Amino acid sequence: MPTALTLPDLVVMTLLAERPMHGYELDQELERRDARDWAGISRPQVYYSLKKLAASGHLARAAAGQRGGAGPERQVWRLAASGRRALTEALARPDWAEQRPPAPFLTWLALSAFAEPAARASLIDRRQAFLEAELARERATLAAIRADTGAMVPAAELMVELVIRQWELELAWLAEVRARLVPAGGP
Repeated sequence: MPTALTLPDLVVMTLLAERPMHGYELDQELERRDARDWAGISRPQVYYSLKKLAASGHLARAAAGQRGGAGPERQVWRLAASGRRALTEALARPDWAEQRPPAPFLTWLALSAFAEPAARASLIDRRQAFLEAELARERATLAAIRADTGAMVPAAELMVELVIRQWELELAWLAEVRARLVPAGGP
């Protein structure tokens, strides 16, 4: 029975499809690309995925000249042919296009009729501040992506542009939320 591939597995496989890397390098590349914003993969998950994918035959050790150093954290891996096939098959699944992300703020909004008006106003203000900070961060990320090169750059650029548009739209929408749910002259 084939091993089920998780999102962290697919992220690791995709990075290794670009070039061979060791675990620490993979983790640093995730950090550099702000991948945790869209993939939710921790450092322990990187190493767990490497171990799992190697055991399933989806990864192979890279050539000796590409070795990153001593120890298990420095073992350089490359995507094996079976890994490429598994990655291609996983990325063709229709469920990628048919899911709604859970939005905790929308859940809170649905329940907020029972919040105190001051708490409601405070959380709306907090969401606005969060969105403004995230918008600034995403704009800086977009500038860094545009200065980068590689096969994933066009998709990364499109993703961050979408997030920027979503944050901008949500900020405008949040003004409507405030106007309709926070009493005039209220908190």
